[in-house]
Amino acid sequence: MPSNEVNIALGDEMSMFFYEASKLTRDNRPDSLDLSLDSFEGTALIAGSYFAKHIGQLSLGHELDGIGTKPEISERLNEHFGSAFDLFAMVGDDVCTRGGDLISIDTVLDVRELNDKNEDIIKGMHQLAEGMVAAARASGVVVMTGEIAELGARVQGYGDFNYSWSGVGFYALHQDRKLTGKELAAGQQLVGFAEPGFRSNGITDVRNAMLEHYGPDWHLQVEPALGDLALGRLMQTPATIYAGLMRDIHGGFDTDVVAKAKVTAVAHITGGGQPSKIGRMLKRSPGLGVTIDNPIAPPAAMLHVQTLRGFDDKKAYGKWHMGPGMVVATPDAQKVITEAGRHGIAAQVIGEVTDEPGIRIKNRGAQQLEEWLTF
Repeated sequence: MPSNEVNIALGDEMSMFFYEASKLTRDNRPDSLDLSLDSFEGTALIAGSYFAKHIGQLSLGHELDGIGTKPEISERLNEHFGSAFDLFAMVGDDVCTRGGDLISIDTVLDVRELNDKNEDIIKGMHQLAEGMVAAARASGVVVMTGEIAELGARVQGYGDFNYSWSGVGFYALHQDRKLTGKELAAGQQLVGFAEPGFRSNGITDVRNAMLEHYGPDWHLQVEPALGDLALGRLMQTPATIYAGLMRDIHGGFDTDVVAKAKVTAVAHITGGGQPSKIGRMLKRSPGLGVTIDNPIAPPAAMLHVQTLRGFDDKKAYGKWHMGPGMVVATPDAQKVITEAGRHGIAAQVIGEVTDEPGIRIKNRGAQQLEEWLTF
């Protein structure tokens, strides 16, 4: 049973440990730090020399997000390294939809308890810190600082190490590279970036389906139709981070860096799926729509959960990404695909922008009662 007392000494120790881990991310954006202000209380972004040549042309902003109930799957497996990838993807990839350049992330980690006599708790904290460093490298960002709070029964889950993790990302956006959707035009191609897992969306439905069908130890079981991995491993698959890829494609906020390809709009496919997020992408361009006739196949595990929950295909497309974690509108599709490959991300042309309003997707859902889904 957890203690009712907050372990202040261990909390300070873990805060210092995470701070030391954050220092390993500084080389990701070496010109963004003012080390003269470095202290355990935090490290400051340079507000002068780093942005000086673009001052007056930059918008600076913050993006907030978290990873919802997905940590419960990691708690079942006692494996937490990948949680940071989910967090950095949720925070950083939303920035890409504006053409923003993610520079840093701060995190807030709420745990049920810290107990130095519990190996699972200490192991879990170390895995989160290690994952944070790796996710920051994949994103190309600096971890500035973080908050760790011990909240007792306010945080619940599976096993002894329970937590909720959220973060705020700081980004810069150059006026010449902002994405408003107004540059969308009929005939531009849509490139989809593959996502092999669930990201951090619709996870409550995933957990409910697993629990109801396979019982309380569902995470240890193997479903032969899905391969040899235990169900917990399949459902835990960390999110793909696209922020570093998108920075390389559009050049980031520094216009002295040549863009690899022209991008006119970006949709980060999270809650609400392709209909919601592509619909948002189209909002500033009335009269336009999209046809997706070469869709990326949804992960087999996603189709399995759809079947277990009894969702029709249209509902599944409105809940999960169903194939792509991000969709990019571009006149330079092959350049985008080539750059994605350089980052180890599978990408393909999935369709195009049309002059007919609405979203048409060739159906790859589990039921296949309709060839096309219209939203």
